Amino acid sequence: MTRQCSGASLRSFFTGDFTLAWFILAFLIAVSVFAIFLYNTLVKKRQMVEEGWSGIDVQLKRRANLIPNLVETVKGYADHEQQTLDDVTQLRASAGSVPRDDVAGRAKAEGALSQALGRLFAVAEAYPDLKASENFSDLHKSLDEIENAIQMARRYYNGAVRGLNVAVESFPSNLVASRFKFEKAEYFEIEDEADRAVPKVQF
Repeated sequence: MTRQCSGASLRSFFTGDFTLAWFILAFLIAVSVFAIFLYNTLVKKRQMVEEGWSGIDVQLKRRANLIPNLVETVKGYADHEQQTLDDVTQLRASAGSVPRDDVAGRAKAEGALSQALGRLFAVAEAYPDLKASENFSDLHKSLDEIENAIQMARRYYNGAVRGLNVAVESFPSNLVASRFKFEKAEYFEIEDEADRAVPKVQF
């Protein structure tokens, strides 16, 4: 009787250890699979950020390529507006010299260029012959289309950045992000001083 009880206890002991071992193994496998899923999600989000930034870069280069023709066209009708033309040319060169991975620096430089282009088009308003020029009209239309494309690309990129940054900071994906050195990305925001200007109210 004692031997039977002892054998039953022994079988129960080994059976319990076997079940616990399987439980631990299953838990470790589940954790590993979940970690792989989080890692792949972070990789996908980072790729979306890079894709978005590439889209912005393409549109900004398209705009930069049109600027020399625009400057030459305006110069043909308003060559004494040299300061405005020089500003656009210099700011175009400055924007092109910013390292590709410097998002904040590129945003600042492109914002300054956008403002200079706005001043250039404001100057064009004073020259009816320039406004009536087919070449100037075509360039203006092309730049408007590119500006719209830049805004669309910027929205896509910033949305991708938001998704990556949330994943990098949120638990438990932040554990995988810190382990594999996933970092937050920068938003691309072109600041316009006119948008931040305080309106003057007269009574």
